[in-house]
Amino acid sequence: MLAEADPAPRPVSKPTGSAGAQRTGSFYTHFRWIAEHVPAFRVPGSHIHILTSPDQFYQAMKARIKTAKRRIVMASLYLGTGQLEQELVDCMKEALQRSQDSSNAPDLKVSVLLDYTRGSRGQINSRTMLLPLLQHFSSQMRVSLYHTPDLRGLLRLLVPQRFNETIGVQHIKVYLFDDSIIISGANLSDSYFTNRQDRYVLLENCQEVANFFSDLVEAVGDVSLQLQPDDSVTMLEGMVHPYKGNRQDFSAVARERIMEVVNAAHMRQLLLNQSEDSEDEGVSEGEEDTWVFPLVQMKPLGIQVDEQVTQRLLTDAGTDSTVFLTSGYFNLTRAYMRLVLGAGASYRILTASPEVNGFFGAKGVAGAIPAAYIHIARQFYNQVCQLGQQKRVHLHEYHRPQWTFHAKGLWYYLQGQDRPCLTLIGSPNFGYRSVHRDLEAQIAIVTENEELQCQLQEEQEMLYQRSTEVSRSTFERPDRHVKLWVKLVTPFIKNFF
Repeated sequence: MLAEADPAPRPVSKPTGSAGAQRTGSFYTHFRWIAEHVPAFRVPGSHIHILTSPDQFYQAMKARIKTAKRRIVMASLYLGTGQLEQELVDCMKEALQRSQDSSNAPDLKVSVLLDYTRGSRGQINSRTMLLPLLQHFSSQMRVSLYHTPDLRGLLRLLVPQRFNETIGVQHIKVYLFDDSIIISGANLSDSYFTNRQDRYVLLENCQEVANFFSDLVEAVGDVSLQLQPDDSVTMLEGMVHPYKGNRQDFSAVARERIMEVVNAAHMRQLLLNQSEDSEDEGVSEGEEDTWVFPLVQMKPLGIQVDEQVTQRLLTDAGTDSTVFLTSGYFNLTRAYMRLVLGAGASYRILTASPEVNGFFGAKGVAGAIPAAYIHIARQFYNQVCQLGQQKRVHLHEYHRPQWTFHAKGLWYYLQGQDRPCLTLIGSPNFGYRSVHRDLEAQIAIVTENEELQCQLQEEQEMLYQRSTEVSRSTFERPDRHVKLWVKLVTPFIKNFF
């Protein structure tokens, strides 16, 4: 459990061609290999909006819950228990009641997917927040609690609450309202609505993308524990139990159910794109100027699509490219670190300074986690210096009083471009947990749309302008002192946070 086994995933081969490659211009041509491996959704760039603040994210969700007619799908690590979270639940209640009052057969369905361990923590928790909805709208409401198959037997009995979340969690963050969807790294908790900086992208009226993520969340929900109105949990009939059933059987069934969604969408989009290319009909090229590629990573279930695509992106990043990469928890896998240190592209990596780390000031052992991240960052910086890569690889720290930092993803610039043409945005942190332990999903957006490129550029600038570049003197400051025991323990625990 403690050793980082980081075998290279099956390599993504370079294709000879791809459907729809020429119709969206040079940027898509550069990244068309992604469509060989995942569904490729062509959408108008004008339908995609970058949200920039926690409040904007919160208000966008509330507004869309209130107007949803057919479906609300919420996937997150957990739902908090404060006033802001209660207002979100109240919005769902009002929408469900309105649907019920207007029809004998209500159209609106609500599906919530959370992590079992995080959602069950404490007496008042995500489950107790949602029980009233389950009790009053049982035919319209579904709450699924994913339980990792790796937390079982003696381990499950011995590891206490909170610490059991280190074994593996449901980490996907998808918020869907009819045909509009927000992809983010933010959870449904008050700090993420107020003073915890993340990233958020709203895809408005993108039915095919919304359908895909609705189906994906439903598939994960099908292999999860189902919350009942009396707060008990059950599995759907015929499903293997995640910790009572056979480990390999559960993973095989779960993988088959989830990849069924991915493969069906992939085939459907390949045929659709080929058809559109041959007929050259429908929406004009100027409108459908953007491609959305969903990337899923669920290593405990044998799914590693996001890892494969991310590694290929980093491998292909040549000397003429620039990559801005951010993670609230900077703890790159060995494979990703090798690619960053060995590639030709320029990198500007943004991570949390200790005071904006989500664990800053935490009680007990968790309080030492920011120091562990300082130690990891220093080791990385030392490697950069030893390899003489200081001019190519730059490390930045985000600062903001009274805020915490949780943003993750990357912005990719091709040679001579002053705006990014590709971004990765979603739940993965590029660390060991994201690759090996948790369920993750993000999207790659490739766009020719200048307005969307400008939004992405402004988002990147907004985050990086609150940062300072790390130098050798940074780690010599008194507040960056790392105790010996933290240095000794970090190699053994870094795969758990």
